[in-house]
Amino acid sequence: MAGPNRHEFNWKKHVRFFKMCLQVVPGRYASMDTTRMTVAFFAISGLDMLDQMDAIEKDRQKMVDWIYSLQYLPNAARSNEGQCGFRGSSTAGRPFDPKESSRNPVPHDSGHIAGTYSALLSLLILGDNLSKIDRPAIVAGLRKLQLSDGSFSATPEDGENDMRFVYCAACISYVLDDWSGIDRPKVIRYIKNSLTYEGAFAQGPGLEAHGGTTFCAVASLVLMGCLHEVISPSQLDRLKRWCLLRQQSGFQGRPNKPVDTCYSFWVGGTLQLLGVFNYSNNLFNRGFLEETEDSVVGGFAKWPDNSPDPLHAYFGVCGLSLMSEPGVLKMDAALNVSERSAARLRGIHSLWRDSADGGVPPLLPLEHTAFLKRCLMALPSAAATADASRSPPKHILDSYLILSSTGWLWLISVCVALIYSITWMF
Repeated sequence: MAGPNRHEFNWKKHVRFFKMCLQVVPGRYASMDTTRMTVAFFAISGLDMLDQMDAIEKDRQKMVDWIYSLQYLPNAARSNEGQCGFRGSSTAGRPFDPKESSRNPVPHDSGHIAGTYSALLSLLILGDNLSKIDRPAIVAGLRKLQLSDGSFSATPEDGENDMRFVYCAACISYVLDDWSGIDRPKVIRYIKNSLTYEGAFAQGPGLEAHGGTTFCAVASLVLMGCLHEVISPSQLDRLKRWCLLRQQSGFQGRPNKPVDTCYSFWVGGTLQLLGVFNYSNNLFNRGFLEETEDSVVGGFAKWPDNSPDPLHAYFGVCGLSLMSEPGVLKMDAALNVSERSAARLRGIHSLWRDSADGGVPPLLPLEHTAFLKRCLMALPSAAATADASRSPPKHILDSYLILSSTGWLWLISVCVALIYSITWMF
């Protein structure tokens, strides 16, 4: 879509909004305090989707340390592994300590499945190599959270259990490259039992179909690699039809409900996973997002003439990514991150698998990776005859960051050192 009347999104203000969400947020967000980890994910991934991670480069390591400070680690006897994962925030009263985050746990303290999901993806996006994660403990924690019907509760202390946490469990297992923490046949049965007469998925069996939970169900099956084995062709056709009918201007979550910014991703992402997003109307969808953009502070609101919030600001950007909006990176819809971050995760998986076979050098710490990146960026200015045209293309830097996760930084380090020396010589 091009032309003189095309609305241009003010990405600088969106970047400023996401940065605000990582610092001091307005008082109206006070109810989100217990879910600060998820708010941080929305902001961090939002900046990544806008290809603006440099905006928080100086605080990157601080953010990584903060996330690790909320990891609930097992005790020496590993008798509390069922509580392990990442907390949603420091609300329970844990002091800040990224190295010893739960050796002396406070009462009623445990990980939260959504906090774990958000933490893992945030660390990935921030460029961490995930080496400080206690993977066996998190897997054990997932095992404790699964219920007999196949669903998952949010914490070991019970509480809500529905399709949202099934999706969190699937993402966590995918990121950790370890599916032993969940009973997949039970998960699949729960998802199938939640398929309604309408043709889409509900929060659980016997409930109403919903755009958000339909995404969670479909994405979980995609991550498990069994979508077409579990859902029959006729069921898939009905599911596609139900999702396409959710578009009015933007997308609604249920029939006879108003359209809402976040469903541009929840329903749009489902359509992409089903291979039929091209049948939706991008002109109408984009037009609705234009109406919900806040032209003053940035971000997207739930509805037009409302205040923006971290969730809708993020999913508005994701909805535009699905439409290939200029200035927004392509995304991996199932994992809910940029394709760049998903590629980096595949590199980490390769490292883990090769390390299990005893074949790959270890990763360098994040700060060393950042140093090497700075060296690459500094190459043109290091020589007296340098000019701006010699700056390494951004796609090369992105490729470097992906390669840095595969364990071959020792070789990259040597190459960078040689190039850096030659540049100074000539």
